[in-house]
Amino acid sequence: MPGWLASSPVLLVSAAVVQPNFDADLCGIVPALVWETQEKQILILAIIEHLYQQGMLGVAEELCQESTVNVDVDFKKPFLELNSILEALHKQDLGPALSWAVFHRQQLADLNSTLEFQLHRLHFIRLLSGGPGKELEALSYARHFQPFAHLHKQEIQVMMGSLVYLRLGLQNSPYRHLLDESHWTEICESFTRDACALLGLSVESPLSVSFAAGCVALPVLMNIKAVIEQRQCTGVWSHKDELPIEVELGMKCWYHSVFACPILRQQTTDSNPPIKLICGHVISRDALNKLINGGKLKCPYCPMEQNPADGKRLIF
Repeated sequence: MPGWLASSPVLLVSAAVVQPNFDADLCGIVPALVWETQEKQILILAIIEHLYQQGMLGVAEELCQESTVNVDVDFKKPFLELNSILEALHKQDLGPALSWAVFHRQQLADLNSTLEFQLHRLHFIRLLSGGPGKELEALSYARHFQPFAHLHKQEIQVMMGSLVYLRLGLQNSPYRHLLDESHWTEICESFTRDACALLGLSVESPLSVSFAAGCVALPVLMNIKAVIEQRQCTGVWSHKDELPIEVELGMKCWYHSVFACPILRQQTTDSNPPIKLICGHVISRDALNKLINGGKLKCPYCPMEQNPADGKRLIF
């Protein structure tokens, strides 16, 4: 989905329903009929997934029971494991995360992840923060850096150099940045990002993304609805197909490349793909067919006349 909004009742309903302080007029943006369709089930599943992802396991289980939605154990397992490890990291316990990273070492390497090194680095720093009595233990633990020496040579040199200042106190040395508490926040973010990528999950839940998009889109849609009602236009917006206009959501909501035909104002599909004309302009195949006149095509953006067969399909 690009930075503009296609039709999605669930997206709009999630923004209108999750926040109880929203204006009551928002209910008119999506018809009540949506609750009697498949979208109701999709929204409930999205809420349940969000609760699991946020670690609110008890609330998620209660919602499953009350909504009579059956959630497979395999669906819950990744969230339970992820939240268990994150809870340990918030307590500055690196054990579960290190065990997980070692177990998934090859898969993390395939993702070009540096998670395992970051975890070993943080454990080494914890030993250094213990003071002068930890030199030997820190030196012994440094053997864990060997598999990462070719990629993280400079960082390893910095950590080994910090041992020189251990007796004087790292907090008063050029290496005091190693003790920064922000490293714990960063490791939680790194673990969440890499674990989600490995498990095929999004870092942000679909519900939170939809909610944020709905908050941006709803004011625009309310204005459109007011204009339609004021001018007594009927059939302009049926709530079933695409929205009457594109709503810009910003780069944060760009996930896939999608092309909308500038002539027909429709999103291209496999059956109606984007076509590049020899002049460089791009339109949809349906638009191209409508513009053919006498076996020739005149570009709608420049005066170049061309053979329709010369157009080439684009694949984003």
